[in-house]
Amino acid sequence: MNNIEIKKVETLRELKAFIQFFYDLYRDNPCAVPYLYGEELKTLRKDKNPAFEFCEADYFLAYHDGKVVGRVAAMINHRANERWNKRMVRFGWFDFIDDIDVCRALVDTVAQWGKDKGMDCIGGPFGFEDMDREGMLVEGFDRLSTLYINYNNEYYPRFMEQLGFRKDNDWVECRIKVPEVTPRKFALTAELVQKRYNLQVRKYGVLDFVKRGKGKELFDIVNRTYDGLYGFSHLSDDQISRLVNDYIRRADLNLVTCVVDANNDDRMVGFGVSFPSFSRALQHTRDGRLLPMGWWQLLRVMKWHKTDTVDLLLIAVLPEYRMKGANALIFNDLISWYRRYGFKWAEAMPQMETNHGVLDQWQYLEAEQHRRHRAYIRKL
Repeated sequence: MNNIEIKKVETLRELKAFIQFFYDLYRDNPCAVPYLYGEELKTLRKDKNPAFEFCEADYFLAYHDGKVVGRVAAMINHRANERWNKRMVRFGWFDFIDDIDVCRALVDTVAQWGKDKGMDCIGGPFGFEDMDREGMLVEGFDRLSTLYINYNNEYYPRFMEQLGFRKDNDWVECRIKVPEVTPRKFALTAELVQKRYNLQVRKYGVLDFVKRGKGKELFDIVNRTYDGLYGFSHLSDDQISRLVNDYIRRADLNLVTCVVDANNDDRMVGFGVSFPSFSRALQHTRDGRLLPMGWWQLLRVMKWHKTDTVDLLLIAVLPEYRMKGANALIFNDLISWYRRYGFKWAEAMPQMETNHGVLDQWQYLEAEQHRRHRAYIRKL
């Protein structure tokens, strides 16, 4: 395709066009899930996202004959680069029509932007930080996506390879059948660790998480547990406050299971956070917007669990408690709530393909690995 024009996003109107392109590109795709429009806007606005304490970014749109044909965000996470001793420019929010010239023009724009700022490699898709969506879909194009992962067409990874990118990391996702009876392994281990180590399941209220420090305690476990994982950089206090306010305070707290050490002043040592799946509900909204009736679609899921699937978003256990079976306590409790709410399936969010400690847990359940996301890298 000739005459591709790349334009930097400068105005709120252009930022809204940047967000809108995804909805327009995937409107008729039965597997794509619209992201919440308001959340996308808040994440991308530099005055709203606390990640800009340590990130910088610009956004670009590709035009052909006056029509948007692609988009990309160019980002530098200075904290992650320092942590991993890299000089990487990230690309994300990366979408384009089926034309390699559009893809190339967008990549070249990010690469030049990064070179001008002293970077020596380009990688992605990433977000600003690790709670954002990461990776390009390379397997599972025919599976319904979720609110929390990237969805893209099959030609994306093919173009990346043609442009000289190589695999840097893969995440895999599993679909798990909710058992009618809790697996014996989890039930027996849960009973044992309660007796032997005095580890206990705790359910907390909104005020506990928002006002009494349990939200920060939860994400401090994320910082410790995820510290050595690919590309991770610690969440700041402002980021934690945003995550608690945007997600935990809206959650059905029956689906947030915490494990505490009753021998150590009820110190939180692990947790699992689940949300009912919003995938089908979001497909019935107008491009991820809550108005006029999008709010009703989401309320049906949040309040009355009108979905057969639950998303297991986060699970983390402090290293010193993993061998003590804290994971079994989490699964034992969550499975009981999944059955009570009538969920038939659980979607495990992306886990690194090398994280066998987590992936091996699914052997005790009827699980299928059905999606894979990839981070690519290339020298500048």
